[in-house]
Amino acid sequence: MGNNSNCNELNELFGEEFRKYIQPRDESEQIKFGEDADNGHEVSKLGKKFYEKELRKLQIELVKLQEWVKAKGLRVVVIFEGRDAAGKGGVIKRITECLNPRICRIAALPVPTEKERTQWYFQRYVSYLPSAGEMVLFDRSWYNRAGVERVMGFCTEEEYWEFFRSCPLFEEMLIRSGIILIKYWFSVSDHEQEQRFQQRLADPTKRWKLSPMDIASREKWEDYSKAKDEMFAFTDTKISPWWDVNADDKRRARLNCISHLLSMIPYEELPSPLIKFSPRKESTGYVRPPIKRQNFVPERY
Repeated sequence: MGNNSNCNELNELFGEEFRKYIQPRDESEQIKFGEDADNGHEVSKLGKKFYEKELRKLQIELVKLQEWVKAKGLRVVVIFEGRDAAGKGGVIKRITECLNPRICRIAALPVPTEKERTQWYFQRYVSYLPSAGEMVLFDRSWYNRAGVERVMGFCTEEEYWEFFRSCPLFEEMLIRSGIILIKYWFSVSDHEQEQRFQQRLADPTKRWKLSPMDIASREKWEDYSKAKDEMFAFTDTKISPWWDVNADDKRRARLNCISHLLSMIPYEELPSPLIKFSPRKESTGYVRPPIKRQNFVPERY
């Protein structure tokens, strides 16, 4: 399906409202259906030593970005979407592990409550949006409707198409309000996904990641492919484009994604305040209570 046909479909479905606000990306810019890692693009694995060295450099830059966001009062939203076991959580962990959780926080919403099901679809996501000086990383997002809800039958046809009518306008509204919105899709091949599922099953520390939904989704690979392609057709726009991350190699995907994220937000290194430690004060003769009154963790190691 080409860009022109996508635009025509949107015009027919949504009319002048769509044409007024949203411009689909040019044919040369748009990601073509089937031309991503979801269909088995071979990727060489990155060595651990090189990966850790580069990750350290990028994490230092992330701290600089964090301070810039705080100082300038920026509002940043980064969306991470992709198939199960594509590595979304892994890259989010590497982004946040050296950052201040009061500035950069993760939004991973649970299944909507009965009350939330009766609300405007985007309502429960709005409360997680950033205030000035904050970054919010969505580990899955409002795009659940276009993915898992569509494939697993958790929404109606009417709700599904209404999402595509509303989503570009919702995102355009966020961007016009001053929010920096960046959307990543993590693409993984069926072979790599199967390997990761098997690793989760074999590792007691990772088995919790293998949910009943993962198992059910495993049987619907092509359904998810179609859902992803439709989602890109309607929401990969000039004002709010998708960025596809080849995720068959976790290490390479993390470095590529973080590097790209840093390139998307112009920032400068701010001068750090000069900190000097004064000499420690001498003892005043305070006598502490007997140490035996305290409870101690047994030293087994």
